[in-house]
Amino acid sequence: MSTDQRSDESKALKLVKKLADYGINGVGPLSPSVDLAEEYRIDQSYESADERVDALIRWEAAKNFAAGFIAGLGGIIILPVAIPAALGASWIIQARMCDAVAAIYGHDIKSDRVRTMVLLSLLGDAGKEILKEAGVRIGQKLSFALIDRIPGRVLIEINKRIGFRLLTKAGEKGVVNLTKLVPGLGGLIGGGFDASACVAVGHIAKHSFRPRGGGGGGVDSSRGPGPREGRGGRPRRASGRGAVAARRQKRVAALRDDMSAHHSAP
Repeated sequence: MSTDQRSDESKALKLVKKLADYGINGVGPLSPSVDLAEEYRIDQSYESADERVDALIRWEAAKNFAAGFIAGLGGIIILPVAIPAALGASWIIQARMCDAVAAIYGHDIKSDRVRTMVLLSLLGDAGKEILKEAGVRIGQKLSFALIDRIPGRVLIEINKRIGFRLLTKAGEKGVVNLTKLVPGLGGLIGGGFDASACVAVGHIAKHSFRPRGGGGGGVDSSRGPGPREGRGGRPRRASGRGAVAARRQKRVAALRDDMSAHHSAP
């Protein structure tokens, strides 16, 4: 193996390790993922783990829009390799969200296999391609049960391939990069893409970590976190949920202000 190849492998593994660590431990104004999961676990206004996960994904997508907007205007988050700030911010928020989803469903988020499943979720359909390249047989969807059967040495190879794929993605030129040539507009469009990507990644994480036989369908990203109708069309009581929603809105605003202040600092 050449020196350049070893260097590339080192960069790939450092990137996935840092993303996984940020997802678990949080960074800056982002709290650890276990704390995020606990906010939803203790909220008794949700009737199931699926409802908690759906609400989590909607709120993190809103936060991802805020982070994407600020990052589109400059960004603040630094990773071990040079990548666009907006992309780095999105990956960190999404990794933290996926860890929280895994925690709500009862998984040990510090285990190597959960960390790998989180990273695969960030790649969407490309995650399945990586598993196939590593010699893993896979069906139509990713699942944690599949990852749980993979030998440790293969897991390391998968993590390396994930890092390479993320680095490739970071270097691609696309519509989001081009729109950033227009001040302000780039931030808005970038934020919209980040939010959509966050919902898609959350959907993958939900169906990957969700126990077999669990209830509930896909993520309804259009539905807000407010009161919903209960059985028989009666309004569902939302006293606890309303308070939790208000706190989360404040945290999204605080995140936006914190990132903005950091960006404007000399």
